[in-house]
Amino acid sequence: MACCCGYSEPVDTERVVVVAPLTMAAPIKVVVTGAAGQIAYSLLYQIASGAVFGPEQPVYLHLLDIAPMMGVLEGVVMELADCALPLLTGVLPTANPEEAFKDVAAAFLVGAMPRREGMERKDLLSANVRIFKEQGQALDKVARKDVKVLVVGNPANTNALICSKYAPSIPKENFTAMTRLDQNRAQSQLAAKIGVPVQDVKNVIIWGNHSSTQFPDASNALVKINGAEKPVPAAINDDEYLKTTFVSTVQKRGAAVIAARKMSSALSAAKAASDHMRDWFLGTGDRWVSMGVVSDGSYGTPRDIVFSFPVTVSNGKWKIVEGLTISDFARQMLDNTGKELAEEKQDALDVCKD
Repeated sequence: MACCCGYSEPVDTERVVVVAPLTMAAPIKVVVTGAAGQIAYSLLYQIASGAVFGPEQPVYLHLLDIAPMMGVLEGVVMELADCALPLLTGVLPTANPEEAFKDVAAAFLVGAMPRREGMERKDLLSANVRIFKEQGQALDKVARKDVKVLVVGNPANTNALICSKYAPSIPKENFTAMTRLDQNRAQSQLAAKIGVPVQDVKNVIIWGNHSSTQFPDASNALVKINGAEKPVPAAINDDEYLKTTFVSTVQKRGAAVIAARKMSSALSAAKAASDHMRDWFLGTGDRWVSMGVVSDGSYGTPRDIVFSFPVTVSNGKWKIVEGLTISDFARQMLDNTGKELAEEKQDALDVCKD
C-alpha cells in the first residue's frame, strides 16, 4: 500500500476482506406490511429463502406493522435470524411507513384491518382506504420509482387503486392486486376434477374483483393428459359444472377456510403472494397468470379500476392477454364484477374526501 512518502508497505493479509463472488447480485430492499401477522409469518420465509426473487438474489427485509405489534415483530426478527438464511442480508422492523418504504424495489402490502363480525364491506373499505392512502403517500415520497407493489390486504383491488392514486410519481402499472390465490384455488379444483397433477393445468383465468363477484373462467384453460395438451372444457365435458359448482366453489373458498379454521387463509395467501411477485420479477414463460391491474378498458371493462385480467410477464412488465372470445355467460359475469368495482371505487374516493 503506497503512503504519502512514496514507499510501499507490505499488504496486511489479516485485514484483507473476502468479497462475495461476482455472480451474487446486490441486495434488494423488500417491504412486507402487516409483518407480525399470519400471512407474513408464512411469506417472510419464502421471500428470504430465494423462492420469490431467485436463488442468487440477496434481500434486505423491511418489516412494517403498527406500534402495539412491535414486541411480536421482534420475535419474528429472532426467528428469521435463527433460520440462518444465506440470502437474507438484513432485517429492519419498524412502525414508521417512511422508514419501511425507503428505497424498496418490491412491496407486499399485506397489512389491513380484517373484517369483523357484523362489519359491512363499506365499513371495511372506509377503514382500509385511509391506511392505503397513507402508504401510497409514503411510497411516493421514499420508494424507488420502479418499485413493484402487490396489494394483498382487502378489499385488495380498490386498496391498490387508492394506493396508486396517492403515489402519482410511480407508474400506475406498478400497482397490482392479488387474485393469484383465486387462480391457484381454481387450478387446484380443475386438476382434482380431471385427476391430474396441479402443474398440468394452466391458463385458468380470474376476472374482476377479489370478492364473491369474481369470475373463475376455465374456458381457455389447458390440461396435459398423457403428454398431450387438451382444452379443459373438453376434458371435463360438463359445461354446467364449469358454470356453477366450479365458479361458486372458488368464489366461496375463502369463507369455507374461515368456517373450518376460524381464521382466514394465511398459508395459501402467502404462497399466492410469492407466486405473483416471482412471476412479475422473473417472467411467466408460456403461461397466463391472473393479476389485478389498472384497466385500460380491455374486454369492455370499466377504465381506471383495478380489475383482474389474464396477463403474461416479460422483463418485469405485464401485458394483458388479448383476443379471447367472451361468451354471453362470461359477459354477464364480467359486467357484474366490473359494476361492483366501479361502486367500490366511488365509495373509496368519497372516503378520501372526508
